Amino acid sequence: MIGKDMLVLELASVLAGPSVGQFFAELGARVVKIENAATNGDVTRRWKLSSEPADTDTPAYFCAANWGKESLPLNLSDATDLQHFYALVKQADIAIASYKPGDAEKLHTDYSSLQKINPRLIYGHLTGYGTDDSRAGYDAVIQAESGFMYLNGEPDGLPTKMPVALIDLLAAHQLKEGLLVALLQRERTGQGQYVHVSLMQAAVSALANQATGWLVAGYNPQRMGSGHPSIVPYGTVYTTHDNRQLVLAIGDDRQFERLCTVLGAPEMAHDARFKTNYSRVQNRQELNELLGQLIAKHTRQQLLTALHKLHVPAGAVNTVADVFELPQAREMLLESPDAKPGVRQIAFKTGEEEPLQLTPPPAYKT
Repeated sequence: MIGKDMLVLELASVLAGPSVGQFFAELGARVVKIENAATNGDVTRRWKLSSEPADTDTPAYFCAANWGKESLPLNLSDATDLQHFYALVKQADIAIASYKPGDAEKLHTDYSSLQKINPRLIYGHLTGYGTDDSRAGYDAVIQAESGFMYLNGEPDGLPTKMPVALIDLLAAHQLKEGLLVALLQRERTGQGQYVHVSLMQAAVSALANQATGWLVAGYNPQRMGSGHPSIVPYGTVYTTHDNRQLVLAIGDDRQFERLCTVLGAPEMAHDARFKTNYSRVQNRQELNELLGQLIAKHTRQQLLTALHKLHVPAGAVNTVADVFELPQAREMLLESPDAKPGVRQIAFKTGEEEPLQLTPPPAYKT
């Protein structure tokens, strides 16, 4: 665990930067969230579900990335508030910023300015498109521009946005990695450094096999629903006899043979159309129709139990409420005696014997 003697200043809002700040809070650091007093703080304080009370300033979205922090509203264009911030910079280990290129320089909160105050400071900067493009980065737009939205959805349907701000989260993970390496480097050199991650480059780097499908094989990937371009059956949703859904993730021919045995059709594993993964990819539609018919004869839990017993990768399609009935999810839950009733959070696990204690998301105080 990192101790409270590590100070992290968060000059970021929405999800990507605050996720990084919460990560360090979960490790035990003191995290001070510098909120823009001129705009009444982090904009996600006003992003509320229809079921949430109108007067809350810690709605569910804000709670997703702001546990364990102190809130400090400052107007950094005001000289007095800026000096207050600089006093914190002198003590800080890390600053996390999500300014558009040029904005930090106008406020004198860029790395060059802060490094003169504290040469040991590590400055993590999130941008939308890089330091030479002044556009703000919005997750939905970058999902569209980076190909994710085009690839997501049914073949005969419209491109579809992911249900979470996936690119924000990918960029946050990349920035965490960079900051941890920078901390290690500082232990050796005594010097801080600038670490930059753009949402667009985080998205492009995460295209993985879809990118190499084009770069290596010359295949421009298309929407396939939840299917996989190189593996079958993998990801396709099937409906069981009790009208519930499951997915399969068959990675090799042995697993396919076991699947066929469980489904009561062992001969299908030796059919030339389906015997190898390559042949299954070639005959994807025909195989999925046959599997759909066979799976529809079984109830979901009975089938999953049989598949798991033979180590065949398969799982239920769960709602979010279902997810938090799983032991793996429940053990990630944090609850604070200071939190509002029912407010809970999922958190990074440190492996410490003592349970992690985080303060609830801070209210906004002027």
